[in-house]
Amino acid sequence: MTERELQVVRATVSVGAMLLAVVVQRAAPHARLRGSWRVNGGLWLVNAAVVGAVCGACACTAARWGAQRGLGLVRWAGIGPWASVPASIAALDLVSYGWHRANHRIPVLWRFHQVHHSDPTFTVSTGIRFHPGELLLSLPLRLAAVVLLGASVGAVLVFEALFTVANLLEHGDIALPRRVDAVLARVLVTPAVHRRHHTRSGPARDTNFGTIFAVWDRVLTTYTPGDAAARVDTGLPGVGSPSLASALRLPM
Repeated sequence: MTERELQVVRATVSVGAMLLAVVVQRAAPHARLRGSWRVNGGLWLVNAAVVGAVCGACACTAARWGAQRGLGLVRWAGIGPWASVPASIAALDLVSYGWHRANHRIPVLWRFHQVHHSDPTFTVSTGIRFHPGELLLSLPLRLAAVVLLGASVGAVLVFEALFTVANLLEHGDIALPRRVDAVLARVLVTPAVHRRHHTRSGPARDTNFGTIFAVWDRVLTTYTPGDAAARVDTGLPGVGSPSLASALRLPM
């Protein structure tokens, strides 16, 4: 599969994940929020252009490069394909957890990550609200993780698909039944759990860093339980509803 074909697959997955998340949000709304679609959509277009020009499907390219040279913990440990894919997904999600946590701990990274948290609403579109600087800064870590782990191209594609679906769904203005949410939250990040992470003020904003699996937060003591029925005031103190231009300037 060529890099162009990989980009088509990734784009198709992204569109499908967005449609799924929007449908679920409409079917089971939590607070019936309108969302910041204009600003968030604008950031997504900027990111698609910038990251696409710099990287494209470079995670898959890195995986192929590592495979050609026999690099990676998965290969050195002799783990077979049936076990290597779930192991790669779990490991890459753990790397994402660490990067997300660093974004809240290191001031220069927070300057970019605050763009994501500045959304005054909490809807599916919040999941695409990122400053291009944050995405570019994350690339070296993510590519190094793919090579050092020895993740295959297939494992990277599956991880990116699951990550995209999880990211959009957990940012959704979605109300799951309390019992369903409680069961899922034992392992996965639910909208109620991630909504606490986007609280406007309070210590909960520095918890719940996971994207696919909630177990990293539980094991590493950064977990705050969510309440599927609770309303959470989201956004950042002192930051209103920035335009696209002001959102891009926010880290400056």
